[in-house]
Amino acid sequence: MAKVAQRQVLATITPSTTNTSFGTGTATVTPPKFEIGNSPFQFAQVSGGEITASVEKIYEGGKSRPTVLCAPAEIGDITVTAHYDDDAAVGGLQSAIRTVRQFVGVGFYDVTIQTYNCGLSDKKNDRQYKNALLVGLTEPDGDSSSGAPTTFALTFSISDVSVPTEVAQ
Repeated sequence: MAKVAQRQVLATITPSTTNTSFGTGTATVTPPKFEIGNSPFQFAQVSGGEITASVEKIYEGGKSRPTVLCAPAEIGDITVTAHYDDDAAVGGLQSAIRTVRQFVGVGFYDVTIQTYNCGLSDKKNDRQYKNALLVGLTEPDGDSSSGAPTTFALTFSISDVSVPTEVAQ
């Protein structure tokens, strides 16, 4: 039996194909890619994405048990976090962060969350959130008196979760 400690959950983001572009004078700016070489930059921490549905219990006159009405399920926001290493990404992370600031609230990304077992990924366990709206950016900050590396985070509002196309049936 595999140990639980061998599992890793990593996230990658890519600009959505149905994205918002801004005209800045003569140039058009689209949300930046977070890449290392030709591979997507991997965010080491993922939180959120819980799926919940609101419930209303209605007690009709004389009944001892309620009628339960349920709202459609909702997916919570997802936050991806990474250690800030400006040399890790093409053009530097600071360049991507500087560009992504203007897309908070209007930029869409495809967020893929992958589960690894001893460094191997199994596509059937991936979660993919298409057209996730970027709703938050936590700038890199750190404590100069600490040896801990600084981190930055991106938060996405989610509308749906799907199985990646490689394994969809």
